[in-house]
Amino acid sequence: MKTVIIEDEKAAVRNLTSLLYEVKPEAEIDAVLDSIGSTIEWFGSHPMPDLVFMDIHLADGSAFEIFEHISITCPIIFTTAYDEYALRAFKVNSIDYLLKPIGKEDIEHSFEKLNSLNASGSSSVGKQSSQDMEWLQLIHSLKKQENYKTHFLIPLKGDKLLPVSVDMIQLFYIKDCQVKAVLTDGTEHYFPQTLDELAECLNPALFFRANRQYLISREAIKDIDLWFNSRLSINLRYPSISEKILVSKARVAEFKEWFARKKCNK
Repeated sequence: MKTVIIEDEKAAVRNLTSLLYEVKPEAEIDAVLDSIGSTIEWFGSHPMPDLVFMDIHLADGSAFEIFEHISITCPIIFTTAYDEYALRAFKVNSIDYLLKPIGKEDIEHSFEKLNSLNASGSSSVGKQSSQDMEWLQLIHSLKKQENYKTHFLIPLKGDKLLPVSVDMIQLFYIKDCQVKAVLTDGTEHYFPQTLDELAECLNPALFFRANRQYLISREAIKDIDLWFNSRLSINLRYPSISEKILVSKARVAEFKEWFARKKCNK
């Protein structure tokens, strides 16, 4: 079984490798990749492996960005310290979602699920056993209980905190390696959270992750240009931000669907 490990923590790689060989001695590790960039490059020049173990937080961003550039058609087992990405993981053909620290029993259970899929003739991604579907339904019910952020306290100079409601925020973007928010009055403030963290704690009906640098609301959008290779170029209402915000071809349909949900989600 040819396997690829996508993980940026060396200790986690060592632990996973040891457990994998213990549970599946015949496994072959074709590659250990530690970033979005190296993963895209590797899959672009190598045949598809039989299985992928994938961490979510990588050296250069969220692993979900990988799927905006390439298609991974083999089974994927996600390994992470965070439980809030489970629904999103199943949308990209995950067969299991393991929370760190990972033990031998976790790996054994994952291979039992994989064997069950193979035995039922549903080994192709996108098809799930009844056990997977029950687990997915549980995640759906937990997701309904999730409380998205409605307010923030922004730290200001002079030991002050500025209370801001989410509906006052037009967009978040990365500038000088820090996250800034633009408010409805045009003022900008630095945020201590990363863009990945904000994307996970905000209602996805209100904000769209256009690319690695921008998380935008509908109200921030001035107009949209059709761009090369079937992409979209979003222009903002704020002249201080002149950069073109490109939405990849793979996410154009998702963006249009998100934008069209405006009335039913407001």
